[in-house]
Amino acid sequence: MTAKQYPRGWNESRVRRVLNYYDSQSDEEAAAEIAAAFESTTMEVPVALVPTVRQLIAKRKSRRTSRTKTPNKAVAPDRHPVAGRKERERSRSGGGR
Repeated sequence: MTAKQYPRGWNESRVRRVLNYYDSQSDEEAAAEIAAAFESTTMEVPVALVPTVRQLIAKRKSRRTSRTKTPNKAVAPDRHPVAGRKERERSRSGGGR
């Protein structure tokens, strides 16, 4: 990754702050942070409910990914390419924008 290719919401300043934070942390502080994160992201589930919980998690993940995926805008199933549809829409509306 080059200096100008940061993920959305990140920049060089933010990367440096994060690096400085973790570089200045002692081993004990790092271990405490990991333990706290583990405690806040885990829960106990009775063994009998594990299959149901897994199904719920899978269902939620599939809904999330279907909302975030962008459809192929080049050709939709059983339709003409997007450019062709836009031309027809303009002609019906009486002109372009």
